[in-house]
Amino acid sequence: MSTVEQVTAPSVQPPASQEEGKVDLLDILLILARRRRFIALSTVAGLALGITASLVMKPNYTAMAVIMPPQQQSSAAALLSSLGGLAALGGGSGGAASALGLKSPGDLYVGILKSRTIADEIINEFHLKELRKSKKMADARKDLAAHSTIESAKDGLIEISVTDHDPRLASDLANAYVSSLYAMNAHLATTEAAQRRVFFDEQLEGEKKALATAEEDLRATQQRTGLIQLTGQAQMIISSIAQMRAQIASNEVQAQAMRTFATDENPDLSKLEEQIATMKGQLAKLENDQQKTVQPGDIAVPAGRVPQDSLEFERKYREVKYHETLFELLSRQYEAAKIDEAKSAPIIQVIDNAIPPDRKSGPPRMLITLGMTILFFLLSFGIAFLADVVAGIRRDPLRAAKLDQIQESLRGSKRG
Repeated sequence: MSTVEQVTAPSVQPPASQEEGKVDLLDILLILARRRRFIALSTVAGLALGITASLVMKPNYTAMAVIMPPQQQSSAAALLSSLGGLAALGGGSGGAASALGLKSPGDLYVGILKSRTIADEIINEFHLKELRKSKKMADARKDLAAHSTIESAKDGLIEISVTDHDPRLASDLANAYVSSLYAMNAHLATTEAAQRRVFFDEQLEGEKKALATAEEDLRATQQRTGLIQLTGQAQMIISSIAQMRAQIASNEVQAQAMRTFATDENPDLSKLEEQIATMKGQLAKLENDQQKTVQPGDIAVPAGRVPQDSLEFERKYREVKYHETLFELLSRQYEAAKIDEAKSAPIIQVIDNAIPPDRKSGPPRMLITLGMTILFFLLSFGIAFLADVVAGIRRDPLRAAKLDQIQESLRGSKRG
């Protein structure tokens, strides 16, 4: 008789669920159902607090002024234009601005508007340090910057916005930015033109003395050697040499003026230096031709003194022509600098003056109310969730004992 052994398979307990510790949608709904009263009351409290806060907060007003920066060359590009032939090297205002790394004229004026100098002028004019109760000037600057927005729009206009609780003060501050920009722009333009005028004035004064000395030397040579007159060919070559030397000297003066605002890597300065080097080569060739062309018979002097007197007279005559040409070139540049100094600064056109706004720009009452409501709902749900977790721990004796130990340790640390 065969015995059929029934082997009872041991009951396999499901392993600890890997989902343990995770919260699904049912858990969330269960917590909301259990603690619905607490969560609802907290949410209503947040709604009430948000409404109260939005009503208590002072309204903000934003005033805006819109200006159009001068549609002409920047100050550095204007200096290039005043140097005559160098204007073509820069390729106009765009070339100069590109060489200096400027994106647009508006960027330059936005930077000036955000400068510390203008901020201090506005703070002192409206007593903002005392009005905003700032302890230090740096705090007043930060407060002014936080309430001001200055940006260059895509259409090239500059928008100046100032926000304040007082609509009149907001508009006055925005207009003060425009006034300060106009004053600083005029000061910078006048200062730069004055510096260029003084620079060329010094060069011109030195050249005037050099020309007078050269003329005296030539007159003394004429008196000593008698009436001397070069032939047409020799005179033409000497005049060409003098003009070439004067042009080289003038370009070197221009290069020196450019170095006041440009680096050695500036493409305009490099081109000018290349021109100077080329002209020096041409000058050397002219001087070599002169030595071959001017003969002793080109001047009317006794035969015994022809070689010596012709060479001396040639040098004196060449020096006079050189200083005459250079003096004329520097005079033109000096007169141009004087005209630039007499001109007014580039005009900043005001498209819209700031006026006291009649509509509030803040605070956003709806957002504040909604934000407080959501915040209190999330906080109440978090508290309810934490309470539910603690209650679950209390149902496990081992874990409850550990929780009691933690609480006892915390109380002991407080008493200690």
